[in-house]
Amino acid sequence: MAEQSTAIEVAGVGIRFRRNKRGRRTFKDLFAGRERRARPNEFWALRDVDFSVARGESIGVVGRNGQGKSTLLKLVAGVVLPDEGSVQVRGGVAPLIEITGGFVNDLSVRDNVYLTAGLHGMTRAQIDARFDEIIGFAEIEDFVDTPYKHLSSGMKVRIAFSVISQLDEPILLVDEVLAVGDRAFKAKCYKRIDEMLAGGRTLFFVSHNESDLRRFCTRGLYLDRGALVLDAPIGDVLDRYNDDYNRPAPRD
Repeated sequence: MAEQSTAIEVAGVGIRFRRNKRGRRTFKDLFAGRERRARPNEFWALRDVDFSVARGESIGVVGRNGQGKSTLLKLVAGVVLPDEGSVQVRGGVAPLIEITGGFVNDLSVRDNVYLTAGLHGMTRAQIDARFDEIIGFAEIEDFVDTPYKHLSSGMKVRIAFSVISQLDEPILLVDEVLAVGDRAFKAKCYKRIDEMLAGGRTLFFVSHNESDLRRFCTRGLYLDRGALVLDAPIGDVLDRYNDDYNRPAPRD
């Protein structure tokens, strides 16, 4: 029963990178069974991280730049694999992470909607049924057959957010996407996320925006130098982070 109520479980996770040259194991290394030993120019982006997220819970991840927040989000998304420990995600994810990535410049907006939504698991029938809503939310009805590369940066963000937010996956991963866009579109994004959370979605949210964190999250994770230093209600986590913020950042 406990497993059924858990959306994300991270146990003893560690991941390391190199400060120069290639930082991850290649497929050749993995198939050859080659072990990688720690070297002086390697560092642990995350180490000994443990936590779990219940279904329907809203988690905010905070910390200075370079402390492992986005790496943790990519681990949960399955974009990278840990060197130590395990990450279990029980349910599909809707990743609002680098949301304009994956769109093809020379394809039209229409073709990009079908391509991107399809890659995230939507059927053609589902996309057909939601196409007008996707385009209408992004407010780009006059540009449906325009090559994606000719859209403004703001329009690209709007269509990308609109596509991803249509996914029915139970876990929503967000990485600073609400920091872009004009005020009116932000308000639409906030409303859409509110609706998704009201429907029982699980939120895993990385942000530096304290008001957004307090609005959407009930619990926080505070990362410092790749370690989880506090797992507590979001208000307590933000208070601790703010207390630490004025202290000099530790050097590697």
